[in-house]
Amino acid sequence: MTQPPPPPPNQPPQQPQQGGFGPPRPPQDTPPQDAVPKDAAPQDAAPQPPAPDLTKAPQPGYGYPQAPQPGQAPQAPQTPAQAAQHPQPPQTPPPPAPSGPPQQPQPGYGYPQAPGQPAPPAAAPGYGYPAQPGTPAPSAYGQPQQPNPYGQPTPPYGQQPGYSYPGQPGQPGQPGYPTAPAGYGYPGQPTMPMHPQAGGPGQGPGAGKKFNAQVAIIVAAVVAIALIIGGGVLYAKSGDGGKKEEADTAGPTGGGGDTGGTGGTGGGTSSGGKEKVPADPASDVLFKVPMPVIKKDDSVGVKGSWLTDKAYVKTGVSEIAGYDLDKGTKLWSVPLPGPVCEASKFATDDYRTAVTFQASAAETASCDQVAAIDLAAGKQLWKKTVNSGDYPISFNNVTVSANTVALGSTNGGAAFDIDSGKVLWSPKPADTCYDAGYGGGPKLVAVRKCGAYDNPELHIQTIDPVSGKVISEYKLATGIDYASVVSSDPLVVAADVGDSAGDGSGISDFFSIDNKTGKLRTRISVPGDQYAADCEGITRIEACTGLAVGNDRIYVPTEEHDGTGDYSRTNEVIAFDLATGKQTGQRADAGDGYTIYPLRMDGSNLIAYKRPPYDKGGQVVSIAGGSFKETKLLENPATEAVHDLETSMSPEYSEVLYSQGRLFMSEVYADDGSLSSGDPQYLAVAYGAGS
Repeated sequence: MTQPPPPPPNQPPQQPQQGGFGPPRPPQDTPPQDAVPKDAAPQDAAPQPPAPDLTKAPQPGYGYPQAPQPGQAPQAPQTPAQAAQHPQPPQTPPPPAPSGPPQQPQPGYGYPQAPGQPAPPAAAPGYGYPAQPGTPAPSAYGQPQQPNPYGQPTPPYGQQPGYSYPGQPGQPGQPGYPTAPAGYGYPGQPTMPMHPQAGGPGQGPGAGKKFNAQVAIIVAAVVAIALIIGGGVLYAKSGDGGKKEEADTAGPTGGGGDTGGTGGTGGGTSSGGKEKVPADPASDVLFKVPMPVIKKDDSVGVKGSWLTDKAYVKTGVSEIAGYDLDKGTKLWSVPLPGPVCEASKFATDDYRTAVTFQASAAETASCDQVAAIDLAAGKQLWKKTVNSGDYPISFNNVTVSANTVALGSTNGGAAFDIDSGKVLWSPKPADTCYDAGYGGGPKLVAVRKCGAYDNPELHIQTIDPVSGKVISEYKLATGIDYASVVSSDPLVVAADVGDSAGDGSGISDFFSIDNKTGKLRTRISVPGDQYAADCEGITRIEACTGLAVGNDRIYVPTEEHDGTGDYSRTNEVIAFDLATGKQTGQRADAGDGYTIYPLRMDGSNLIAYKRPPYDKGGQVVSIAGGSFKETKLLENPATEAVHDLETSMSPEYSEVLYSQGRLFMSEVYADDGSLSSGDPQYLAVAYGAGS
């Protein structure tokens, strides 16, 4: 999994002097529903799918990777340097994707060895391929589990994370998080660091922080490719399993909302969604928004982008501006006194949303201002602060559900009516727990923290967006320090259990929870070295990328691995059933040289972006929820100038929106351009396909 989040503060959050929101909470002393005695079997553990019959796989021949012997776990070789220390996050952005064919590489790992050279050990099957029969993974619950789809052992559930805030003296930092001074919301923080840029083939985003994982990936991919060519072992293209295909419930959001659908023939729409299929998917650059001018060696956060029926709306430096969808003409601007810190990815049906921002551009300013923005009218509706004692609270996240703006922090949660700005709830002195953050959209979900800082209890609560009353609650096991809300309906939470992801992604497991009862439906293990997505649950509860939820399934991309072509890389999207935790058998291949990222749902269809190889343009595709049939909605030009522009904004580090034949890509940090080698930089770029 990839995207490194902005650096967390360099001091642990203090226990709040004033706690979470609103009405009294239910007792917090009930045992976690997913915590069981060491030797006991959990009630909610879902059985894993049986491995498919691999008896028809080709017999190994010369050069064919050998399967691991019974009782031997395949291991990827490590260099002495890797064995001596963990990989460090990249200090500078990786270079952009090359505009021409890659040069012939020197022999390295995975390269054919000269006679007499020892061959690397065999690896487990690669991405999207089930483990060999008869090799069940160790159970995290103390009982045998189903075979892990990737042949990897499941990390111990409840293992104490080894997380410490980066920059904290004498303690190791979280893998994948760069050491940096305090970020937004803490007095005296410097401006935000420049985000990493996209890399080229074989050196993609996130490569620096996951070097060890990449070694294992390459070995696994060799086996996977051999299986494809020799035995044709693929996922069955299963149907929808009789499940009802759910309608898109996102609304007009930063993810494109239900402004679109897909599939079908040219010029029409599919039955699964609202996106029109262009007669000609070939696109052109519609417009480019220049990068704002800022001070030398400075970097300013510009998070937030939305689509309405008339405008593309993007956060700039101390402003939010609306642009014409086709021409890029600035339609309106809402000035702000300081940079935007966080922006809700959700909006109301009539295009109202909320942001947090600083009261000034000073380095000592905190993210203690919240405002509601009318994206259709282009105006600020109201501005508020919330105090804890004599000081305003600095908020870590903001979201919108129904007509409620909800904000979380280490001092507790607060909420406002989006129409009037009326306070719905705020921190209470008597509370011993606090709302760290919220997930919005169709429902409102709180991540509530209780207990000591070094041994917290996390409660996942579905709450009423007007009163704050708890509707249902699920308690995660002690030892899970952070959690992210991937989807509020159906409710899916991501967590790095026991700090086992190992890549800074914040995801080792997904928890599918029943909104009505608060009971765990299933738990899905997604090893960090094999699946590519990211959730920044440390402070930004709702900041998950590369994931989509719909049809009672979660769609997860695999990590990049070797393709079938020379020097090519590729990946897949895998579907998991949120009721059983099993893979559905549906898999969408990116195609040789492409890397696929889920963007959002369009009704029952999945909208995904394909990052291109060096000699082609990127694509947006619709994948039918039942058949997984792929329909191309847009393809960008392969010219060098357009390709370089497109690949400078990787979906792992940028905001990507698609709706009705238009693709919008934008930065989340503005900088002085000192690392751009003189190339022009843009805040946002829009592409449009033929009608």
